Amino acid sequence: MKDAQGGHVTGRVRWRKFAALAVPGLAVTGALAVALANGALAASFAVSGQQFKVSADSLEGDGFVQYGSVDTNVRGELLPVAVTGVKKAEISNLCQSVLTTLPVIGDISLKLSAGSGGKRVEATDLLLDATYLAGDASFNNIEIGRDASTLDKGPAKARGMQDMFAQQADDVRMTGMKQTAWATTAGTFRLSGLSMKIHKGRTECF
Repeated sequence: MKDAQGGHVTGRVRWRKFAALAVPGLAVTGALAVALANGALAASFAVSGQQFKVSADSLEGDGFVQYGSVDTNVRGELLPVAVTGVKKAEISNLCQSVLTTLPVIGDISLKLSAGSGGKRVEATDLLLDATYLAGDASFNNIEIGRDASTLDKGPAKARGMQDMFAQQADDVRMTGMKQTAWATTAGTFRLSGLSMKIHKGRTECF
């Protein structure tokens, strides 16, 4: 984005408002279903029947994109998501949790943490298939309302369906990030100081 003099503008938005406006086309699930059936939207794997929570103190990334898409499960159900792609990311105090309810035993929580004590989690070609995003975010050279099929700043294959709403930026910084997601994928994912624990009861990231 440029000002009247041709200079670059750094955008700053509230992440909650940004996420709410990012993918209005997700309401058109019928069009997404047709696109998926025709191979226009390629699901890399069938997601599980459980969503998980992810939080982080901060995420700094180069090459940001966001657009609407769908995940599918083994029953063939379509699950609308907002896909956030980052070409290269560094994450501080990452937390990931999954809550499972088992017969007799009750609630069981699996909780993973990494990237604390001055060491960061590093990822390349990061894709987050989320249903909920919250926090604060700032961007450099953001383009809002770009056709999802023409995205070129994020991971190589991070593009959506033609005529769908999307946005992209040279870089992004998020703080106080919280998300609920069906899937996360990455080309590389380096977890410094990894810790994973099982808890009886509800022990989630947020």
